[in-house]
Amino acid sequence: MAQRVVAIIAALVVAGLVIGPVTAVLWRGGGFTALSVADLSALRFTVWQASWSALISVGLAVPVARALARRSFWGRSALISVMGAPFILPVIVAILGLLSVFGGNGFVNLVLEPLGVPKLDIYGAHGVILAHVFFNLPLAVRLILQGWLSIPSERFRVAASLNAPVFWLLEWPMLRRIAPGAFAVIFVICIGSFAVALTLGGGPRATTVELAIYQAFKFDFDLSKAASLAVVQLCLGLGAGLIALLLARGDMLGAGFDRVVQRWDGSRMLDTTWIGLATLFLLAPLMAIFIAGLSGLADLPNGIWGAAIRSLLISLGAVVLTMALALPLVTKAGEAASLLGLSVSGLVLGTGMFLIVQPYVRPSSVALPVTMMVNVLMALPFVLRILRPSVESARGDFGRLGKSLGLRGWALWRIVYLPRLRRPMGFAAGLTGALAMGDLGVITLFSRPGEGTLPMAMYQLMAAYQMEAAYGAALLLVGLSLGLFWAFDKGGRGHAVV
Repeated sequence: MAQRVVAIIAALVVAGLVIGPVTAVLWRGGGFTALSVADLSALRFTVWQASWSALISVGLAVPVARALARRSFWGRSALISVMGAPFILPVIVAILGLLSVFGGNGFVNLVLEPLGVPKLDIYGAHGVILAHVFFNLPLAVRLILQGWLSIPSERFRVAASLNAPVFWLLEWPMLRRIAPGAFAVIFVICIGSFAVALTLGGGPRATTVELAIYQAFKFDFDLSKAASLAVVQLCLGLGAGLIALLLARGDMLGAGFDRVVQRWDGSRMLDTTWIGLATLFLLAPLMAIFIAGLSGLADLPNGIWGAAIRSLLISLGAVVLTMALALPLVTKAGEAASLLGLSVSGLVLGTGMFLIVQPYVRPSSVALPVTMMVNVLMALPFVLRILRPSVESARGDFGRLGKSLGLRGWALWRIVYLPRLRRPMGFAAGLTGALAMGDLGVITLFSRPGEGTLPMAMYQLMAAYQMEAAYGAALLLVGLSLGLFWAFDKGGRGHAVV
């Protein structure tokens, strides 16, 4: 009963933090407004690119995650951690890396030009999808890999002894349960695409709803139109989440003894090829950023370190608040409620929060807390998608046994659930910290000069055409983001294989 009350309170907090700001923007804007032809075009493009981005990301993640689950090699654990880097990279930094590889003067075109192959053009709808796959493929791989590792090793042994088809017997049921959720999360992420669409898309034929909201704020200050688009975006995200929850059905594969899985099936050469191609695609832009950033470290201004500390504080605060909200909400209904935060434009959420506190405090004095809260709402769906399969497995396998031993409430969580959640909790905390570390959104609207975060300081260096220092700041930002992710993820994994 007490757990249900805590869950209801957590759900009401999330709903209030989403509905309150949207209502404030609507109230200040005077209500809804009709969508124009350009808005409908942006809506169609948003759904189209989000669908293809999610489908390609999940489709490519299946063979890559399967190869990683089947193969054991030196450096595998480090490779899995580094492969997750693109998802936690600051968007503007990652785009710089993609341009250096796939841009007009990028590495790929320099190789293709002597062969007489036409130059690749990264700008447009295909560039938006390419960037989204680059960002979201690592997330899909980790989500699906967690599902693969949740299959008890004893089931593989039984399948081997019976010479049974492993894919249809063990792997397909897992994919039916995990893949729809991964598709929905990536679809919702791509719905809210802003920096990617602004940089690589734009124009009437490649404008997302989030970009249209930005234009309504920036150029027209049309709060009514921005709020109307935000509600449309919210409906899209919730619809995708509900469909995924309905599709993500399947039986659990039972409990095991947590032995390391020894696989005998599959082609080693094919698995190596998938791992190699994914590594090259994901790490080449990172290497480009690293090389360009080394020379810029000496040009970093003094104020960059204060910005880095502020970003660290926001990240750690976001981790604590996100985990505190996530644990009571680890249910199907809680996961659906969490999609509220990810489905609504971060710009609208931040602006609404500022409108609410404006009569009482100066917006600039709460810029950092508001930025942190927006990051909490944005990270919550990812955290719940990561935690929920493990919680359901623990409940199904050990919940009845724990209750038969008289374990209730916190004792049940401490003794039964939390030890089995250590690995996904570490991954989820690392993801939250890294995403908050690289966020460049609400902070740009209301922070005072000299009191911004590290991504904002980097953006200001770029705007001032101090590119050497900007690359140095990008390298520092990447290092801190990856460091946070590694620290939490490693702490969660302990001595586990992954």
